[in-house]
Amino acid sequence: METTSRTAEQEAPATVGRKADGYLLAAFPWYGLDEAFTGPRWLMQVGAAADGTVEHGATGHGEQPTIKVESPQDERFAVVVTVASRPVRRSADGTGVLEATSVSTAAWLAGSGLLNHTWPTQMDRTLRQAWLDQQTMLAWELADDLGGGAWSELMLPVDGVPTSFAYRESEYGWVLAGSAGDGPEPVHLGAYGRGMSAYGLGFSVVEDIRSYAG
Repeated sequence: METTSRTAEQEAPATVGRKADGYLLAAFPWYGLDEAFTGPRWLMQVGAAADGTVEHGATGHGEQPTIKVESPQDERFAVVVTVASRPVRRSADGTGVLEATSVSTAAWLAGSGLLNHTWPTQMDRTLRQAWLDQQTMLAWELADDLGGGAWSELMLPVDGVPTSFAYRESEYGWVLAGSAGDGPEPVHLGAYGRGMSAYGLGFSVVEDIRSYAG
């Protein structure tokens, strides 16, 4: 699978006072839920390449998830991951190439993001890392096979235009991934959530990312 990173660094809570800084450096538009969603909105961190170029980031909606709650299934949130559409390109130092991004990149970031907020509360702490490693590898394999039987098609509006997404559910929540925008700045979109149905969601460009910073 083509991807810029196998980390989910965009999932860490953004530092208070600098929440929007990295987002404002991006050369592509950010996406979030459209105006039909009227609940809380918040930012997570961006992910950047070695040369500092912003590659992806996430916007949160609803309750901020935490692994500390007794009943994570009661949380209601949806996170939208925006990934810059990048072709294979030379690295900044000219010594190699950077991998392209794809819908699978967005699916991987969304799947691993959901896992980061899905510690089984009944599991012994010493076993959690082994569980996370196993589930992360599974999320990686699923993201690399978007045409496989684990995924179904879900049509959702992006800036008002019906758009096809690959969609799957698990006991921990749901994940979807697709692409948006046919203009000079196309992006790949991923999303994950729990407690909020994906079927009624719509996505749109965030006009002012600072509105998510609180």
